[in-house]
Amino acid sequence: MTTLALFFAGTETISTTLRWGFLLLMKHPDVQTKVHEEIDQVIGKSRQPKFEDRAKMPYTEAVIHEIQRFTDMFPMGLPHRVTKDTKFRDFFIPKGTEAFPMLGSVLRDTKFFSNPQDFNPQHFLDERGQFKKNDAFLPFSIGKRYCFGEGLARMELFVFLTTILQNFHFKSPQLPKDIDMSPKHVGFATIPRTYTMSFLPH
Repeated sequence: MTTLALFFAGTETISTTLRWGFLLLMKHPDVQTKVHEEIDQVIGKSRQPKFEDRAKMPYTEAVIHEIQRFTDMFPMGLPHRVTKDTKFRDFFIPKGTEAFPMLGSVLRDTKFFSNPQDFNPQHFLDERGQFKKNDAFLPFSIGKRYCFGEGLARMELFVFLTTILQNFHFKSPQLPKDIDMSPKHVGFATIPRTYTMSFLPH
């Protein structure tokens, strides 16, 4: 059951993140162009992308992180239950209370992200264009109950997105400025609205 849960949860979240990613790259064709350039430079066309390529591709890594941050797929996180009476700051939380880690408030915190309402891979790049970590990047939650599949998800997102972009260019029938980025709320999740796109050979 644990294995089934891991693959079921991973399949849904990875596919939704990729759907958001395709939409954002059509909305921001300049970003898509830069990712294509990095893929061509580091990987080329003669072989498939490998997870190890990630270390040499700071811009692509920043784009994937920014897709996850910007889309904020689980803004309330998943519910947890307090296992014992807990004092947190000035609050008393009795055993059995349900608690929600408000991940969306951190992913859009101006103390950590200069323009959190904008899609901007520079949020994860330093002045030299190298990837930089950010303590507020918490799409997989935090603490003892963080997402067990985080490592697998990171690998899948990188390999899937770079493999697709190595071979295709995304195009929307709409102008970039007309692409609707407003999310559709389903339960605890925010998913992209249905859209049409073309995969053109790259």
